[in-house]
Amino acid sequence: MDKKNALRAGALAAGTTLMMLLMTSPALALTRDDGDDPGPGLSVMETLGLYVVAPLAIFGVIVALVMVLDKSHPEHRVSAKPKAASKA
Repeated sequence: MDKKNALRAGALAAGTTLMMLLMTSPALALTRDDGDDPGPGLSVMETLGLYVVAPLAIFGVIVALVMVLDKSHPEHRVSAKPKAASKA
């Protein structure tokens, strides 16, 4: 009984996937719509700047702000060398 349900579920998943692939034809992407107004493409350097350098720069600014504006007490910070055991 278990094998029968697994086979039925697999067939359903495969059939659904096949139907989705057949219904979404990539050839339809070549047809222009009425409202389309594509701009000029990006160069390689513009693409790298927009999707690699800009996010890294934003991340760096956030890290720098967190480090500079850190107001925690020095004894609560995590350090590489453990300090002597404090008295409880």
